[in-house]
Amino acid sequence: MTWFSRRTERERSARRAGAAGALGLAAILLLGHGPLASAQQPQQGPNAEAAAGRAEQARLADTDTLLALTSEGAVLYGQDAVKLSGYQYCSQAVALAEAGEFRQSVRAASKALHLANATSDPNLLAMANRDLAIVYSYSGQLEKAEEFAREALKHPARDPKLVVGPVQKVIGDVRTRRGDYAGAVISYDEALANSSSRYAPLVQASLVNALIESGDAARAREVLGGMAPPRDAPLTAQLDRTRARLLLAENKPAEARDLYRALTARQVGTDTEYYRLWAWDGVARSELALGQKQAAAEAVARALGGIDQVRARFRSEEFKMGLFSDLQSVFERGVSIYSDAGDARQAFEVSERSRSRALLDAVRGRAKINERAATTVDLAALQGMLAPDERVVQFHSLPDRLLVWVVGPAGIEARTVPVRRDELTELVEVFRNSIVRGRRAAITNADKLGAALLGPLGLAPGQRLIVVPHGPLHYLPFQALRLDGRYVIETHPVAVAPSISIAVQLAQRSPRVGASLTAFGNPRIEDKYDLPGAEVEVKQLAQLFPRNAVYMGAAATKTQFRDVAARSPLMHVAAHAEADAVDPLYSRILLANEGGKQNFLEAHEILGLPMDGTALVTLSACESGLGRIAQGDEVLGFTRSFLSAGSSSLIASLWPVSDDATAVLMGTLYGELAKGRDIQKAMQAGQLAVLKDPKMSHPFFWAPFNLIGNWRLTVGS
Repeated sequence: MTWFSRRTERERSARRAGAAGALGLAAILLLGHGPLASAQQPQQGPNAEAAAGRAEQARLADTDTLLALTSEGAVLYGQDAVKLSGYQYCSQAVALAEAGEFRQSVRAASKALHLANATSDPNLLAMANRDLAIVYSYSGQLEKAEEFAREALKHPARDPKLVVGPVQKVIGDVRTRRGDYAGAVISYDEALANSSSRYAPLVQASLVNALIESGDAARAREVLGGMAPPRDAPLTAQLDRTRARLLLAENKPAEARDLYRALTARQVGTDTEYYRLWAWDGVARSELALGQKQAAAEAVARALGGIDQVRARFRSEEFKMGLFSDLQSVFERGVSIYSDAGDARQAFEVSERSRSRALLDAVRGRAKINERAATTVDLAALQGMLAPDERVVQFHSLPDRLLVWVVGPAGIEARTVPVRRDELTELVEVFRNSIVRGRRAAITNADKLGAALLGPLGLAPGQRLIVVPHGPLHYLPFQALRLDGRYVIETHPVAVAPSISIAVQLAQRSPRVGASLTAFGNPRIEDKYDLPGAEVEVKQLAQLFPRNAVYMGAAATKTQFRDVAARSPLMHVAAHAEADAVDPLYSRILLANEGGKQNFLEAHEILGLPMDGTALVTLSACESGLGRIAQGDEVLGFTRSFLSAGSSSLIASLWPVSDDATAVLMGTLYGELAKGRDIQKAMQAGQLAVLKDPKMSHPFFWAPFNLIGNWRLTVGS
């Protein structure tokens, strides 16, 4: 976990492996290497460079390190009323990981780490690091998974087969998910040589899948032929899926199709619908290989038709067999097939459905979510409620291209941008880094990226834009792109929506609310967490609303927040925030100590709050809008938590914020709201107020905050 505050800041700039050499559209962007010219921007370069320097220091203090986890384990162990042995904590960590409770699994393994160090037990050290490698692999944190796997290998284990085999398999899984299939095969072979007879079949299944991907179908067939049939029905179904995949790899699409069709009729207990949808997806892939596009469309429609009946839960058995299935790939196939067929409406609606399903898969029943959060609005209903000057710009990033739809009251237009997903990730990171570091290149990059993503869309000046990003675009500040030499925010009010279905429902439910502000500022924890700038900010905003409730310092508690959440139309929170990349439901806001202990408001708790009466939540903290991107949906963490709990709109940041710029932006924004201006126009006014200050005209200062959700909200008397 990593803290994001207004004074202790961390820049998210981890670069995807292999993306540095991206071609195509990626070639249009250049990463700046010098600070902004002081003659044009007198104070921007030093300020932005200082922020970047603090970000570098914070990155080194990342809390999910071996040392930090050991220290956290000591604290957690001390708090346990019933204390277990280190090996019991390891068993607990594995069980929690397989249930999809990733942060809780990390905490259990941390306690085992603490006990291993306290008792100087090298075997327990090996086991605890093994378990951390497994949970980080499951959660998609590949660098950390490999780091802990290699740490586990450093310690002698009493039974090497309990450590070396599983750890080498984790390394193979990491390499597979990075696309290094040849390296994965080497790791799986090493794992197989060091596995127990019980564990070996899982390694063999992973090896077969890696061999298929690496193009060695002959050896994949050999290994598969030597495997004993699993006793477990789900594992048998997974292995049969692998057999069909192998037939496709052997260029036998007709045989693959026949096997997949047979699997559509297979009964696999309570999970029959899950395996059936994957069988239909396989039929679709086989038909595409046969050149039968219409048959492929019909098969993918069958697959998508069954998704709503499939339970949302984490499926560790797939990770054990090296499949790494993701339901979003089925939606992705549908979007691609319908787009290729020229059916823009169907492609758009499948894209929209993918977002609601991703939320269910992320939460997996671990927290209560509002029913409307998982419903969708069809295209006709959306068009019927759009005003003449409103345009929805929705993106969907596919592995080989980026799709974009522009929806207005009178129609829908589809465009394709020839940029691969890995290239797009690199583009966004380059642009964000050039902004956060205050580079002159940020302006050049904004021109080129704006021309590529928005230029072909024919947007008329003055149109209100509701942008629905996808994948890496959730980290892109669309207001800071440039068209025809001007920033988008200068010609268009901009709002962002994780799903247009959610935004439409929120806009219809909360068009106008009372002018009553509840604000939490500078929660009292200890001196190093003090935020005097936040305290000043909250006091100034309260003056704009005669009806206000301000909770400062020791009064800004979690108990108080929960008490007022149901009756606060406007809620402003100026505090430290923490995004959890391992488990977004454990992203948290640090509020004032209670009972002598630090107190956190976690995302899963926010989901359960009754916030239907809250029209706006502003998280005035650094990078509060970040978290883990779920393929097919949005950044998971605070964004979905507040909107799903009932809040109509959310304002959150994308990078470390400046106190001075934030004061101007928030003061202008809330001032405009208090006058009755709608929130999208108010946000535009706030950003322009900062932009017009020559000392703060670089996007670093004025563009970090996104307006998310209901773009029509107004505040009445």
